[in-house]
Amino acid sequence: MNASLLLRVSSKLRPSLGRNLNCWTAAITKKHQNVYVNTYPTILVLPDGSSLNIEYNTPRKIIVLPFNIAELSEEEQKIKIENRKPKTKVTIMEEIQDDFDGFKYVNMKKR
Repeated sequence: MNASLLLRVSSKLRPSLGRNLNCWTAAITKKHQNVYVNTYPTILVLPDGSSLNIEYNTPRKIIVLPFNIAELSEEEQKIKIENRKPKTKVTIMEEIQDDFDGFKYVNMKKR
């Protein structure tokens, strides 16, 4: 009995040298990478319409900076707001003149 007690005490006194990693711990934890290591070529569009090529840390193709309408004059504000509204398509239907006369060909059918 003293031997088993001695083994239990000695195992608790031993320092743990590493974590016990297995498939269960990998399923429970998450990926701890907040920042992408690589940089990606991205187009940055400024509010005035000009664009710059930059290196960005997340993979994006284009970034558009917001436009402040309050800085514009009233006329320019109306124009910008009108451009944002959806445009309706107008379709013009042409009338086809049908002057076909079927009786012209009745005599050909009788022969």
